[in-house]
Amino acid sequence: FGSRALASCLRPRSASSISSTMSVSAEEVAKHNTKEDCWVVLYGKAYDLTKFAKVHPGGAKLITDAAGMDATAIFDPIHPKDIMDKLLKPSLTMGVVDAASIKPEHVAKAPEAHKPKPKKKAVKADAAEEEIEEFKKPPLAAMLNSFDFESVAREVMEPQAWGYYSSGGDDEITLRDNHLAFQRITMRPRILVNVREIDMTTKILNVPAALPLYFTATALAKLAHQEGELAIVKAAKKAGVPYMLPTLSSYTLDEMLAARAPDQVVFSQLYVNPERSRSEEYVSKLEKAGVQALFVTVDAPQLGRREKDMRNKFTQQGSDVQGDDEDEGAVDRSQGATRAISSYIDPGLNWEDVPWLKSITKMKVLLKGVQCAEDAVMAFKSGLAGCVLSNHGGRQLDTCRPGIEVLPEVMEALKEAGATKESFAVFIDGGVRRGGDIFKAVALGAQAVGVGRPVLYSLASYGMNGIVRMVHMLQDELQMVMRLSGTPNIPSITEKHVIITNLADHIVPLPTDFLTQRTYQGLEPAAKL
Repeated sequence: FGSRALASCLRPRSASSISSTMSVSAEEVAKHNTKEDCWVVLYGKAYDLTKFAKVHPGGAKLITDAAGMDATAIFDPIHPKDIMDKLLKPSLTMGVVDAASIKPEHVAKAPEAHKPKPKKKAVKADAAEEEIEEFKKPPLAAMLNSFDFESVAREVMEPQAWGYYSSGGDDEITLRDNHLAFQRITMRPRILVNVREIDMTTKILNVPAALPLYFTATALAKLAHQEGELAIVKAAKKAGVPYMLPTLSSYTLDEMLAARAPDQVVFSQLYVNPERSRSEEYVSKLEKAGVQALFVTVDAPQLGRREKDMRNKFTQQGSDVQGDDEDEGAVDRSQGATRAISSYIDPGLNWEDVPWLKSITKMKVLLKGVQCAEDAVMAFKSGLAGCVLSNHGGRQLDTCRPGIEVLPEVMEALKEAGATKESFAVFIDGGVRRGGDIFKAVALGAQAVGVGRPVLYSLASYGMNGIVRMVHMLQDELQMVMRLSGTPNIPSITEKHVIITNLADHIVPLPTDFLTQRTYQGLEPAAKL
């Protein structure tokens, strides 16, 4: 949201405002059914969303269409139950709705689920028309690599959800280079090493893991699957890797924590809220729940322009659904789902806040989104536990470097500053799609790698079991790479097993990566839509 518009919709009312504890009837809510006076019921509470609708990232129409009604069925597939309480001032909670007063006409219906577009068969020479073939989801056993899950997810996901997950910043150069950078690193295997037994197990911030991999935080997992983050928590346990709980989840923090197995360890990601007391409360809750580490996102003082998401929002709603508001300049619908989270993020966060971050918790505190050696060294000297070299999945500043490319300079600078791998942990995320990618990151000094989109795409395609299979495939690939490289365990993987001469050289010709090309959905200009 724009800061001014958000401030406007969050401004407290006078003392005469309706108490949020007051009971209201569905008939009373139904009277507030216009865009100038818009009440909406969510999870049994009525909210005044008149001003909020104008800054809603999906456009005001999605809210005003449900004006005066219970929109829980539309809201629930995406958002956590407590998000409005986080976003809105208490004065905009108009009361608890008397359940007995709700009639069928008071309930907004959820839209029909997206059906994959029919595929066109090849045209025969004598055929008058193209044959249409319905998409048939292949069995889970047919998935052989992470790109397979991505290709299935694109067919089965709602268009808006796919646009949100798959989009990158601006021209998506960094989005694509995140994976291609791994291909600029070549292998340097050793022979005649006893590799009869391969041990991939390791520790990530002293937490045992089946391999050097964790599930990084990603927003709104319900866009992929109804079980959302709950399924990811369970899959992480089954796969034997840690999960970094997202701040911007589709389920509440309590629901995610409750999904853990009794002995399961999780980490958490944090967007520092402009109201610091809210962040302190959230962090305290994490610590009391036994969360082991806090990853503070530092690469998003402003959200990037993700044009697939923006374009999708425009084309999905049509060109004239809220023309009046747009003609008046009251709303910019094209910003898409990404603007929905900006009210959570404090753009004023800086190095002077690090002592405060350390003071509010006993958890290990790391920075997520470091992109150069100087900042990694500053994080180390500030007494933090580590950092993640990340560009936010290519969704923020376009043409910045992939985490794997930044890694060598960071490890060298940290060594000169006196840091050790034990005293300061370094992770990378972005573009990890193969077991060989994990090997290369570990060889260059990373304690582990984070994966985000592969988790979401496998979840969207096959639920929790899809995630587990995706991890098992990466394990199989990593085992093969370790064996063929002459590295029987994780500590035996060193920088001498890879060659990075061309890593920073972006004009090196490479063989065509068909899996990437055939799963990547290119940007389209307006005239081609």
